[in-house]
Amino acid sequence: MFSQSPLDWGLILLYFGFLAAVWAGAFRRRPSAVDYLVAGRRVTLPAFVATLVATWYGGILGVGEYSWRHGLANWLVFGVPYYIGALLFAWFFAKRAREQALYTLPDLLDRAYGRGPALMGALAVFVVAQPAAYVLMLGTLFAAMFGLPLAPCIVAAALLSVFYIDKGGLRTVVFTDQVQFVLMYAGFILMLGFLVAQHGGLSFLRAHLPATHFAWHGGNPPQAIFVWYFIALSALVDPGFWQRAYAARDPKVARNGVLWSVACWAVFDFLTTTTGMYARALLPQLRDPVFAFPEVARVTLPPLALGLFYLAMIATVMSTIDSYGFIAATTVSRDVVWRLRRGAEDRLPHLTRLGLWIAAAFAVALALMNRSVVGLWHDLGSIVTPTLLLPVATALTGRGKLSSGWTLAAMLAPFGLALAWILIEAFPAPGSPGAYPLSIEPIYVGLAASLAIYAAGWLLRKE
Repeated sequence: MFSQSPLDWGLILLYFGFLAAVWAGAFRRRPSAVDYLVAGRRVTLPAFVATLVATWYGGILGVGEYSWRHGLANWLVFGVPYYIGALLFAWFFAKRAREQALYTLPDLLDRAYGRGPALMGALAVFVVAQPAAYVLMLGTLFAAMFGLPLAPCIVAAALLSVFYIDKGGLRTVVFTDQVQFVLMYAGFILMLGFLVAQHGGLSFLRAHLPATHFAWHGGNPPQAIFVWYFIALSALVDPGFWQRAYAARDPKVARNGVLWSVACWAVFDFLTTTTGMYARALLPQLRDPVFAFPEVARVTLPPLALGLFYLAMIATVMSTIDSYGFIAATTVSRDVVWRLRRGAEDRLPHLTRLGLWIAAAFAVALALMNRSVVGLWHDLGSIVTPTLLLPVATALTGRGKLSSGWTLAAMLAPFGLALAWILIEAFPAPGSPGAYPLSIEPIYVGLAASLAIYAAGWLLRKE
């Protein structure tokens, strides 16, 4: 049990009571497709920032582990690369995406290239939108809190994170994300305040941490950090960004909302990275660094403050699970079932509710098979980024577009090659060292394949 105080448990129960009330309130009216899928395209700037920030920062235990191990390098791996990707999306994609007024990313591919590339895009989006890493993370946190086996906690994490959006769709996601946004910042500001008050500031950290914790590389080889700058290009094709852009009140909100979100992420990265470094300074012999945040909270915070910090961690992860679970659900409903059958749009909310539970079941299965959060981030990003990057960019700008057949080939090849690279490393042949072929990261292979097919298509078109 994480606490013996009824105050701490009362906060947790109050939060889940709030989610149950949200679920009950969603029965009051039947939403239209545009309400359910893109919140009526009326999301304001504050709501846009809160939902995007909360959605894109679910890896709280992974961040704690990495900052415990490597210090400031956490910012260079899980912060700066993604700021760059988000800024590129804001400058080049956000306004254009909102002007398209579509529902999903595969809708854009369908409009530009037809059904084949759209269905391939739907497969890629379904893969990258799987909240398996976050279901695993929340399940791990629940197991530590309640002293239960991991498997049932993973199932509970998935169910508790999606049930309340079943009826309300994206409008409910945006509303709950705003509450979760406040909780995540409040919990970590409180945590860092207690740490500084009890132990001092930078001088304490310098006296109790290895020198590598203040180096940009954190003791890692440069290529281990450099690869994340390519994986972070996934921001350009991240379905969460596109869904928020489609739901924004106008193109200006879509662009400025991403810019403000980058500033908010930088602040939260400061809070989490510094807290992780305090955890290393105070708990240098911690057996499993994935519990760096829960353990440093246990030895630092009094009752009520401890409950609020745990609530901050829970809310941070749940805000990501519900958002990406909903994206995976809309991929099943809008981008597969509806696209193949072309039924009436008023059936989309019903189909999406079914898709939500399909997506939750798939995320649970994937989380049970792969117990590494960072590994899931790495592998899914390496597969999907090269699959979608050029087709989406050319579809949105209208420049450099290829035919439907060439585009489909430029999506299938990087998807298949990157997946094969990952499987070879994960399931090596007898006597093999279990490394990537030619020691090349899978995302580089995928990007090279995509560029090669596009180059061939452009050359043949000119001839």
